[in-house]
Amino acid sequence: MEHTILKGRAFKFGDDISTDLIIAGKYASLRSNLPELAKHVMEDANPEFASKVQPGDFIVGGSNFGLGSSREHAPLVIKMAGVSAVLAKSFARIFFRNAINQGLPVLICDTDKIGEGDMLEVSLDEGVIHNVTKNEKYSFTRIPPAMLSILNEGGLIPYINKYGDFKW
Repeated sequence: MEHTILKGRAFKFGDDISTDLIIAGKYASLRSNLPELAKHVMEDANPEFASKVQPGDFIVGGSNFGLGSSREHAPLVIKMAGVSAVLAKSFARIFFRNAINQGLPVLICDTDKIGEGDMLEVSLDEGVIHNVTKNEKYSFTRIPPAMLSILNEGGLIPYINKYGDFKW
């Protein structure tokens, strides 16, 4: 993802978006059918999200995004739905790590000025979010090189399959 600009619309959510809101427990039986599960991503937080999200779009949350049980399917189905990155003020630690392992960028930043539907351009290597709609720029905590290397390969498993070990 080096020198890559991610572009898409913002879908805004609030604080404390749990893994239960990302993937409702009533769909637990779909964990072996990830494409079907992805059709229900964020359904309990926004019933229209899965039908409106387009490749490249962003989820923009508040504080403590991804709290709850360790469901590695949560960031995976977000990615499968076409979301290019999740921006939030803070993340639950296990969700953050699962997202990186699944190849989904998670960016820590102040999301207050980003509105629903705003067009965003995100430069992972520069640590800058350009809100095209409002002509504003925001910074985010840059992704450490080791994690960026994992993201560049699409996740931890593809990284290990390619390199067999960590090489930074």
